[in-house]
Amino acid sequence: MSTSGNRGFWPLRDLPVLVWLAATVVVAFVHPFVPAPRWLMIHLLMLGAVTHAILVWSRYFTDALLHSADDDRRGQNRRLLLLNGGVIIVVTGVLSGAWPATLLGATTVGCAVLWHGWTIVRQLRAALPARFGSSARYYVATACFLPVGAGLGTELARGLADPWQTRLLVAHAAVNLLGWVGLTVVGTLVTLWPTMLRTRIADGAETAAARALPVLVCSVLVAAGGASAGLRPLAALGIAGYVAGLFLTAPAFVDAMRRKPPADFAAWSVLAGLTWLVGTLVTLGAAIGTASSWLRVEEVFGWLTPFLAAGFGAQVLLGALSYLVPVALGGGPTPVRAANAVVDRGAPMRLVVTNTGLLLCALPVPSTVRVLASILVLLSLASTLPLLLLAVRASRRAKADVSASGRDRTRGSRARPAGQVAGFAATGLAGVALVVAAAVAVDPAAVGANAQVSAAADVAATGETTTVAVEARDMRFTPATLSVPAGNRLVVVLTNADDEDVHDLVLDSGADSGRLAPGETARVDVGVVSRDLEGWCSVVGHKQMGMVLSVDVTGSAPSTEPETSAGHGAHQHGPGGNTGEETPEEAEDAEPGPATDSLDLRAEPSPGWAARDAALPPLSESRLHRRTFVVRDVEREVAVGVTQRLWTYDGTAPGPVLHGRVGDRFEITLVNRGSVGHSIDFHAGALAPQRPMRTITPGESLTYRFRATRAGVWMYHCSTMPMSAHVANGLFGAVVIEPPDLPRADRSYLLVQSELYLGDQGGEVDATKLAAERPDLVVFNGFANQYDHAPLTARVGERVRVWILDAGPNRPTSFHVVGGQFDTAYAEGAHLLRRGSGGAQSLGLQAAQGGFVELTFPEPGDYPFISHLMIDAERGAHGVFRVVP
Repeated sequence: MSTSGNRGFWPLRDLPVLVWLAATVVVAFVHPFVPAPRWLMIHLLMLGAVTHAILVWSRYFTDALLHSADDDRRGQNRRLLLLNGGVIIVVTGVLSGAWPATLLGATTVGCAVLWHGWTIVRQLRAALPARFGSSARYYVATACFLPVGAGLGTELARGLADPWQTRLLVAHAAVNLLGWVGLTVVGTLVTLWPTMLRTRIADGAETAAARALPVLVCSVLVAAGGASAGLRPLAALGIAGYVAGLFLTAPAFVDAMRRKPPADFAAWSVLAGLTWLVGTLVTLGAAIGTASSWLRVEEVFGWLTPFLAAGFGAQVLLGALSYLVPVALGGGPTPVRAANAVVDRGAPMRLVVTNTGLLLCALPVPSTVRVLASILVLLSLASTLPLLLLAVRASRRAKADVSASGRDRTRGSRARPAGQVAGFAATGLAGVALVVAAAVAVDPAAVGANAQVSAAADVAATGETTTVAVEARDMRFTPATLSVPAGNRLVVVLTNADDEDVHDLVLDSGADSGRLAPGETARVDVGVVSRDLEGWCSVVGHKQMGMVLSVDVTGSAPSTEPETSAGHGAHQHGPGGNTGEETPEEAEDAEPGPATDSLDLRAEPSPGWAARDAALPPLSESRLHRRTFVVRDVEREVAVGVTQRLWTYDGTAPGPVLHGRVGDRFEITLVNRGSVGHSIDFHAGALAPQRPMRTITPGESLTYRFRATRAGVWMYHCSTMPMSAHVANGLFGAVVIEPPDLPRADRSYLLVQSELYLGDQGGEVDATKLAAERPDLVVFNGFANQYDHAPLTARVGERVRVWILDAGPNRPTSFHVVGGQFDTAYAEGAHLLRRGSGGAQSLGLQAAQGGFVELTFPEPGDYPFISHLMIDAERGAHGVFRVVP
């Protein structure tokens, strides 16, 4: 089949494909620093790059296969302009939460594709019967699917309640991925695959393609319909039927490959992409068919999505472009060979890195390995983009040389030596191995590389090793007591058998497993033991909840050293013995002291310090609120000169403020970039907690959707156990839902009261103080006395509304303004006092309760505000309103 018509014209239309691909790469690279929703990367690739390429090349192949002389360049340009404009509007609308814009963009995309399909129908009607006319019919079928998928995507953008969100998400993917993209790929490869291999098309290939088309179309409908109706077995049956349809076309595909195996990047990339498609579809179909709920389907689908997008979509697209662009540039054999030589640079290495890296990401490897492998895959895929641009330049130079010499050298292309291919492939494997080694170096505990020093140096080793398997589950170690003969070496094989929480094992000998994600295992080499040992999980609060382990030594072993008068544990410092003085090296390595040693509530902040803005953020015009919260461990000042390592939503404690109206919808993507498992629970929404409030391990994410049906100031917080520790260490925030017809106030402030149980300076919450309910600080908006140093402002006579949330985790509040009287008080969804009906002196709230008060100030001055639990005011729950005329 010839692909050289309209030379120099079609590659220009591929430039938007490269732009969409470049945008995808940029978003993927900045994602670790500025988190973006996963759907953004998927849609930039699949809706932007892949869809544009389909409109360009399906029309191109239709012209070639039907021998059509129709030259509709102006119409094609308009369709492509309409398509790309629609995609931009869709992405902008979803990112901004403007659903009408999303609807407009989706409608525009759908119209462009329907117009494209109609032009192919017209060509089919006007053309004479052609051997491969079935490929054009594939393109017509695909054009009918995308508008349906766009409609489902538009509905998803509204933020549906589960299980509808998951069901329509699977249906949306089935229609777009299998119907729009998959059918196009199958219909095109009937003729393109043998062309890429430079061999003839197998006999009966067109017949097999014609037979497969109705099977594939019906399978897409069954899969999408089953998912929409909530019938998991039917959806699984549809995916199984689609795989069966693919196998109907397989004989012709394999026949071409048997006669002429793939020899360049383009063919191998397409083959790898099809392999990932079949593998992921089999996995997805099995998962849907055996899943106990749509929650499980969503988890599997979310896990498979990157492999469908990068493994199938990106590799097939890049492989096809790597073949088509040089050929379509034309100019004769020499320019085509020159362009092909460029796109084939490092092909074995790029292919090995991409597919080995993807396979590594699919395996149950530590998160550090997975992250570095995904970066390697991204770099490998992205390398094709500059090569395509360089191929265009190489083609032009070759054309100029041919024109200058007056002849074209028609000598065949030279095959790459087998040794060179093996060398490039080995280099790719070495790169992946280097990534794994780097991950182990960064996090040796992830692979059990954590041999420890001996637990006793004064006992003769028996030469025997005691190996014990221990499970960490449900805040317990099992077994919790280990018996070891004295003098034996102890090796603990620790497995985190929890579904959600991160755990570790720390022994008082210094042995440490490192943090383990659910399902991970580590070997802890405790060394030779001669005394009893105590162990525990060092994750904040886990020890207090019962995660302790004892090592009991049985029998006795001969000592290798005489006893000292200091008894067990005596040690010497260098040749001079223990002088009782701290060396400079020891002083440098000394552990940080208690943060309370640095606590002075009368101290002044350092220059450049700024208080948290207490002003309530203004209401948005949008009724759909989309945010991404990233959990991070950050060291923050919580009082002048006192720092703690907090667990935070988006780097602040309290977390970001959400402000909306009754009826607004919220879609919050939670990304865990912390050190342990975390979760989120929005009191402002009413829904079953099992799915949205589940704990996610570091590196994972989830999406929490709810509709605000009742007014109030609502708490959100981490609900991972021990919940008190997660809240006390910073994972909480406020959602303000205004009552209908709330009168305007001149100023609105939000104060969130919380407690701090200080650990070491720069350390985490002290779980022992927390369990005893002995806070060191009680603060507004995360910092002791901050509004003494930076008073909140108002003018005489202005109406000031103060929203208050008691985030706890344990203590109540009694909010009071010294010198002020409240004429309005509202708590937990109801007015306690309305303007004109009396006055109030304080607003009492228990932990996780909220409300607001209103007042006006009669004259200028400084009006302190406090919690009237006076000990808490003296612990930092204190601030000032500075009132001016």
